[in-house]
Amino acid sequence: MAQYDLPLEQLRQYLPERKEEPDFDDFWRETISESLGRFEPPVFEEVDSGLKLLKTYDVTFSGYMGQKIKAWFIVPKDLKDELPCVVEFVGYGGGRGFPHDWLLYVCANFVHLVMDTRSQGSSWLKGDTPDYEPSHGPQYPGFMTRGILDPRTYYYRRVFTDAVMAVQSVAFLPGVDAKRIAVAGTSQGGGIALATAALAQGVKGLICDVPFLCHFERAVKLVDSTPYAEISRYC
Repeated sequence: MAQYDLPLEQLRQYLPERKEEPDFDDFWRETISESLGRFEPPVFEEVDSGLKLLKTYDVTFSGYMGQKIKAWFIVPKDLKDELPCVVEFVGYGGGRGFPHDWLLYVCANFVHLVMDTRSQGSSWLKGDTPDYEPSHGPQYPGFMTRGILDPRTYYYRRVFTDAVMAVQSVAFLPGVDAKRIAVAGTSQGGGIALATAALAQGVKGLICDVPFLCHFERAVKLVDSTPYAEISRYC
């Protein structure tokens, strides 16, 4: 395979130059504050998942601007004490799937919330949450360019806010030690977890594997494959 990136040792030391607009912090502070102002405690209902040693709850929580986001919440059946909670985000194109897709953390004695990614779930794991916002102009097929011409309408503004609100919501669920909340994800889920760890209050741990949604400027120059190619083809 041809080498198309920096040598391994240089990659280990690579840090991109930070480029932030002057209003970057204010933008996110206002975004999160507006959604917190519309927060309502989550609604959760136990469902029969067929998993005899676990309890599964179908959760609906307030996401971006109070919009309703689905999630699974999975706990040990005989839960007696509060346990640390892992809030997990899903890879690109996937939704929350089925409860039996998410057994790792609960089998390790964590309680586990899996957030449904709005409008996704048609590629592999099924989804149950729409994107309630209008399209805000043309886009390349996929999610990377939805609403991209304005930071206020960009799709991932809503997704990252949903994720922050998921962290705020888990404290209302049974068996959660609100002082021990971690966020986790792989690929797109890893990128969402990184953003959430920076934006949400009370996150104590981050489990981030091959994070997508990082350093877009370099990524679109480095690869022709999707999803990053959605941006270069749109432009």
